[in-house]
Amino acid sequence: MQNFSIIYTLLGGLGIFFFGMKIMSDGLQGMTGDMIRRIMNSLSTNRVMAVGAGLGVTMLVQSSSITSVMVVGMVNAGLMTLKQAIGVIFGANIGTTITGWFLALQEPHHGLLFVALGFAPGLFAKGNRWQQIGKALLGVGLVFVGYSTIISAFVPLRNDAEFIASIAAFGGENYGAWIASILMGCALTMVLQSSMAMLGITMALATTGIIGFHTAVALVLGENMGKTVTAMLAAMNANVSAKRAARAHAMFNLAGVVVVLFVLPYFFGFIDWLIPGEADLLAADGTRPNINMHIAATHTMFNLLATIAFLPFLNTLASMMTKLTPDDEREKQVPYLLLLGNPTDMLPATSLLQAESEIRKMADIVSRMYKVTRDYWQGEDDPKKLAKILDYERITDNIHKEVTVFLCYVMERPLSHHQSEQTQALIKIADELESCADYLERLATYRERFRGGDTLEGDSRHEFFSFMDEVHGFFALTIQGLEKNAVQDMERIVAKSEELQIWADSIRDKHLDRIAKGAYKPVTALTFSDMVVALRKIRTHAFRMSQSVEALNLENE
Repeated sequence: MQNFSIIYTLLGGLGIFFFGMKIMSDGLQGMTGDMIRRIMNSLSTNRVMAVGAGLGVTMLVQSSSITSVMVVGMVNAGLMTLKQAIGVIFGANIGTTITGWFLALQEPHHGLLFVALGFAPGLFAKGNRWQQIGKALLGVGLVFVGYSTIISAFVPLRNDAEFIASIAAFGGENYGAWIASILMGCALTMVLQSSMAMLGITMALATTGIIGFHTAVALVLGENMGKTVTAMLAAMNANVSAKRAARAHAMFNLAGVVVVLFVLPYFFGFIDWLIPGEADLLAADGTRPNINMHIAATHTMFNLLATIAFLPFLNTLASMMTKLTPDDEREKQVPYLLLLGNPTDMLPATSLLQAESEIRKMADIVSRMYKVTRDYWQGEDDPKKLAKILDYERITDNIHKEVTVFLCYVMERPLSHHQSEQTQALIKIADELESCADYLERLATYRERFRGGDTLEGDSRHEFFSFMDEVHGFFALTIQGLEKNAVQDMERIVAKSEELQIWADSIRDKHLDRIAKGAYKPVTALTFSDMVVALRKIRTHAFRMSQSVEALNLENE
């Protein structure tokens, strides 16, 4: 009966711990979505900045696994280079150690205190920011409650001779026991798919007196190896660059563990020197009051020292991964459409970044399509240019479909109100760009009507190309807001849009006057009108797009 009680208490504690981690992470993401977006947008080739970005994002979401999967997704989408990704992973390994310090410093009553502070704003607050703050506090409280429950499950085991004998092989003061503990920590982390949960179990075993400090350190080293599996799984169906990033993560953590293993006795001494109090000191109640601080310090110092040691060799590590994972020739056969990742494996903020990257590419394709369409109209009737225009239109259709489906899946995730508005804005932008491409295709096909000998010459031709250039300039103005850190001048856009509307009516009326005077054949009236209408529709869709771009770039209030 006691064994059954221990099992359901342990599983219940783990369930509360996992649930708390999820709620806390969701709340933190809701509070800091814009901050994460800005951090990832500001990535540069500077390796220290990349480490800082990984550290910052992981501290905000409290999960290195989420950050690692995010990095794989961003590399897969071409938003991040391999060197940047490795730097971010270095920082993520450091950032995830913050949770260990929270667990080491928490008292039994802290969990219920945070639950009390978080449930009211989380459930009843009207403002989105307060709701997310409440969720984050509630999540922290549940993590602490779950951790305390895990501890209570382990307390009876310290007096269970059979259980102590079964784990005796892991408690020895020799390399055999340490390696066994490392492998056990790695295996359990792979099963749980959460290094934080495994760290909580390790701390609970240590603080109840079941395992000693040296065993706990070895388990922590194993956890750092096991947590790389999540990113490896995420990269299985990704492109070569994403596979390289995931394998670099695994190689970095494995190499760090191997290096520390060779100097493990000195590492124990370093942690004992760094943190006051004897790690294995037993209190009267059978617990070890000092050990959790030592474990938290172990987790932090291992990742910090490994990052400092490997950072100068970041380029070497990237080159090694490139050689170990050669380019796939099949990927070179797909010159367009960056593959979006699985939104269920990513932070909402980085899902939006990926979609935004696709839309920037879509806007660039539409801009190029516009230039080719103008050249096609201005020069000779070139079938190759027409084929290129039709190909561009097909590509924009594919991107539009891919982005829309991707964002619909994103909308099924828990999003803040601001993220929901950004998602809708991105869908609308994709819609407007696809409509612009459709009208450019129509404009190109209208040229076929002039193959019977009719031509567009003189003032009408000059006015049409002038108007076409102005509409292209207006389109370029509206997509500027999609660039990183761009400031959009809506007053200028509104004024230019109204000017183009009046201009379209004016040149069409002038063409009709010329037809009435016999300067052109009446059949050109319909074609010219359709050409102007197509450009006017492009102006309309570009203006609507600018409104959605403004909504996308609004800061969270």
